[in-house]
Amino acid sequence: MTDGRSWRGNWVARLYERIRERGYDSLTAFAEARPTASLVALAEELGPDDIAGVQVFEGLVAEAERKNQVTRLVRGQLVRELWACLPNGWPSVLDDANRFKVAKAIGLWSSFAPTTHEKRVEQARAALRASPPPPGWLPRGPDDELLLTLLPDEEA
Repeated sequence: MTDGRSWRGNWVARLYERIRERGYDSLTAFAEARPTASLVALAEELGPDDIAGVQVFEGLVAEAERKNQVTRLVRGQLVRELWACLPNGWPSVLDDANRFKVAKAIGLWSSFAPTTHEKRVEQARAALRASPPPPGWLPRGPDDELLLTLLPDEEA
């Protein structure tokens, strides 16, 4: 959106009104029902003309912080970026084109990492480079076994 409409008025109230209209009590529940959808797709579903993906993410971070589930949110965002950039799963061959797709997914994911999790995301990126997932791997949600190995829950 280029006209700034999504930032007009009380966008937080508007966002949660849309969530409740769809039968959810939290933004997290809405997003987790669509674990592979991009932030833009989630925003478009909630309000194609007045909700932005960054607003969805901001709301998800706030909820995750309140529930001490930021690591789970970070894993979930990796799922979303992988589905957007690698819809056929982790490539079996890392030629130039596939290397770019992997770098794009990991780079976008890293850019969303809350400050509190930047070091852990950096470590997970290094682990993925050192030991890539099996060809075709594409997690379906934040509780994927490999993701839990890369970014185990620390919150209690």
